[in-house]
Amino acid sequence: MSSIIRSFERTPSDLRPITFETDVNRYAEGSCLVSFGYTRVLCTASVEKNVPPFLKGKGEGWVTAEYNMLPRATHTRSKREREKVGGRTAEIQRLIGRALRVAIDPKKLGEQSILLDCDVLQADGGTRVASICGAYVALALAIGKIRKNGGMQNDPLLRSVAAVSVGMQNGIHLLDLDYNEDSSGDVDMNVVMTGDGGLVEVQGTAEKNVFARKDLDAMLELGAQGIAKISALQKTAIERGLKG
Repeated sequence: MSSIIRSFERTPSDLRPITFETDVNRYAEGSCLVSFGYTRVLCTASVEKNVPPFLKGKGEGWVTAEYNMLPRATHTRSKREREKVGGRTAEIQRLIGRALRVAIDPKKLGEQSILLDCDVLQADGGTRVASICGAYVALALAIGKIRKNGGMQNDPLLRSVAAVSVGMQNGIHLLDLDYNEDSSGDVDMNVVMTGDGGLVEVQGTAEKNVFARKDLDAMLELGAQGIAKISALQKTAIERGLKG
């Protein structure tokens, strides 16, 4: 029996309550407000009829992301990043962009870009994984609506993408860390996978001491189980959004 007390009265292998609220922005081609427990991120997908210079004339599209944490998303107010993006922000938005490009066939997208904006309204751990999950829903909705309106002949979506955090505290493997678990755990890891189980990216760090290979394998398996559940929630949200 686990001696760890978790938010929302969870067991070590439970996710926080996760919701995907679609079409929360009337102007964006796709939008989603994703919640992982108390973490809430607004994700929008905007389609632009241009691509970066290195793709000009190649007939391929591009997917990229920007990430931002609003000033009062945390316990104390942080300054807006007006002139220069901080190192943490740059790292996270590159991760989101890399993850979502796996979902797309750039040739079928054509010479246009989809820009994913992920704005953290409230942070309680796992903002980057929530951003990836919500951004995929916004991306899929944008593509679905464009195709529905006759603006895209072929479907460029190859696969779904989702992410979740895992970790270890006092020898116990935990799924979907909140802020307290993230900040005090022995291991902190983010796992990005496709809906059919392919690994996209794994970021893991021993915060206090080294951890064993068997712990890595156990945490990856726990992450895969969580992502399977998240992928099902994403699918339901996208189907609901496209019917609306």
